[in-house]
Order: sequence, then C-alpha cells, then structure tokens
Amino acid sequence: MDSRRDFIKKTTTAFAFPLVSSNSEVFSIFNKLPSNRLNVAVIGTGDRGQGLMRLIKNIDGIELVAFCDILPFRIEQASAIAPKAKKYNNHLKLLSHKNLDAVIISTPLNTHYSIASDAVDASMNIYCEKTMVKGDNQTIELLKKVKNKHNKIFQTGHQYHSSRLYSYIVDMIQAGEIGKVSSIQAQWNRNGNWRRPVTNSKYERQINWRMYREYSYGLTAELSSHQIDFSNWLLKSNPKKVAGFGGIDFWKDGRETYDNIHLVYSYPNGVKASFTCLTSNAKDNYQIKVMGENATILIDHKNAWKYPEGKYNKKISDVDGVSGATASWEEGKGNKINYDHKDPSIQALEDFRSSIVNNTIPLSNVNTGAAVSFAVQMGIDAMDKEQVISWNKKYNI
Repeated sequence: MDSRRDFIKKTTTAFAFPLVSSNSEVFSIFNKLPSNRLNVAVIGTGDRGQGLMRLIKNIDGIELVAFCDILPFRIEQASAIAPKAKKYNNHLKLLSHKNLDAVIISTPLNTHYSIASDAVDASMNIYCEKTMVKGDNQTIELLKKVKNKHNKIFQTGHQYHSSRLYSYIVDMIQAGEIGKVSSIQAQWNRNGNWRRPVTNSKYERQINWRMYREYSYGLTAELSSHQIDFSNWLLKSNPKKVAGFGGIDFWKDGRETYDNIHLVYSYPNGVKASFTCLTSNAKDNYQIKVMGENATILIDHKNAWKYPEGKYNKKISDVDGVSGATASWEEGKGNKINYDHKDPSIQALEDFRSSIVNNTIPLSNVNTGAAVSFAVQMGIDAMDKEQVISWNKKYNI
C-alpha cells in the first residue's frame, strides 16, 4: 500500500490539469483478475462514450464504476446514465480508483496516445476506441510500450472485428468460397455536415473535434478505419501503398478535415481496396463489397448477401455503339447470408471481458489497431501531398 500512497502523493499536482496530462512511472495498482465481475471506467463521455456506457449497463459481468470527462456538461450527461458511478474530471485520478480492472478510452483521437500510455503505467486492461492513435510516430511508441511493459489486455475499438457475422464471412472468403479475390470496394456515405450542436462557442473545437486537424484525421480515421481494418483482417496483410484525393468541397464552414475522401490501397497479393466517404450524398450508406472470381459478398452494418457470378450472354450488341457492351446476366441474384449475431459494439465489450477473464488476446488487438493507424496515416499523407505513399519499413515492429 506504500506504493499506492506514493502514487497519490506524486500525482496530486497533476490532477489540476486536463484529461491528457501524463505522469509515468507513478502507478501501482494491485488488481487481481476478476472472477465474476469486471469493474470498468469510461474515459471520455461524448457521444460514443455515453453510447458504450448504456451498453455496459446491460452486459452481465461488467460493472461501470467510474467515468471521466473534462467538460462539466458531459459529466452531467454521463451521471444521468450511471448515477452511482464515481465522477472524475482527470483521467490520472480515475486510474487510481480502488479495485478498477479496466478502462475504456473514448476521447478525441489526439488524446488516445497519452491516456493509453498512462493506463499501461497503471497496469490497466485497456479498450481503446478507434483509430488507436493519431500519427505514426506515437503509434510506434505506444505499440512498443504495450509489447514491452503491458501484461494485461489491450483491445482496439474496431467493433466489427468482433462481429460474428463478419468473422463468418472472413472465414468463408479465406476458405475460397468466392474464389480468388481481386477487389474490395468500401464506402461510408452520409448526407449531413457531421457536426454536433454547440450551445456555447467556447466548446466548438472540443465538441466538434472531428472537424479539426489538431484533434482528428476526420472521415478516414473515424469511419473508413473500420473498413480498412476489415480489409487487413480478410487479406491477412497490410497495404503496400495508397493513392487518393480528399477535399473540403461541400461544407464551407471552417472545418479542417476533409468532407469527402477517396482512397485506393494496394495489397501485396494484388488486391486493390477502395474506400470512399461522402458527407453530401448518402446513397447506399455503409457497405463493403468483396469481389471474387466466383461471387461477390456485399456487407452492410448487420446483413450480408452473396451474389454468384453469372454466365454472360456473349451475343454481340451495339445498343450503345460498343461491341459486347450490353452483355447480360443469366444468373447473379443475391442470396442473403443468414448468421445469428449480436450488435458489434455489444459483442466487442463482451469479448473484452472474456479476454480479460480468460487471459486471451483479442481479435482486435494492439497489433491490428496499430496497422490501421499506420494505414490511416498513409491515406492522409496521400491525400495531403497528392502522392502515392508506401508502407514504411519502420512500421514493421
């Protein structure tokens, strides 16, 4: 207990500072592996954090015992969800909460590195929302720290990696059911400015942090990262290079992150994977198409269909003046893939608990999370510089 008291003394001055303050080598948390109940705290109670808090309340074996935010109104909102949970306005103090087993980090992207690093020092099990880290250098630093100093569970919040439907589809494709894959086409389109309402202008950047480069990489990090994670998982590899374009072309409202992005990643096996996000057209919303020689798999948030390749009618037609351009399908109707599964976010939280209790590595772990962080950085660099960006050898850790 002397070490715990030393921690409290050493961090007293740190508690006056914001959520992202850091104080390493001061934690001594003596937590035993939970047998029946996992005591969890949420750091960051914005939209995603509050959403996770609501889910936790309905999951057996997980108890929400504390939460933290630096914005008073966020603390008030979170208190309405979990009135019995302890409130904190500094993550360092929360990390010393008695009998705490794990933390969920759902803060703005630019704070993930420092908070996760402090949680490693505190010997906490960690669930870090996507994208794991902003920037490749801090991703490397956290990856090395987790590998060298962390003997607990580290799960990254790419929740579709926990989806049993997605797992079934990955197994199906990897078993060769649709033949050799040549292309992946993913999109996540919306029609809206992606902004949250702000009642006090002094909170603009903190509430709408996704709009500003200081905090976020925008659509690529917050949306496309899920689908990049799927592609890496499916192809069992990381992209070799990427090209793409992005711009602030529709919403002229002072934002700094792109309102549309178009990226094409090339993988070692020759597969090209494209990722598009729009904020001015929601046609088909979210979907992933995996195109193989024998069939195409189409996936949305919670459903999937298989479209077998049809036999083309080779009769030449010149309706549009191009020989053969109107070749038609004889087959090709989609068949729904029926597979029971839970909401991916619920499944991800249940998997987190299971990994802690059973001491098993999560499917979405620090390595897969880092790979997506690197790929996101590559995509941002490709759009910013309008250049083809290659996978950096320094990422091979």
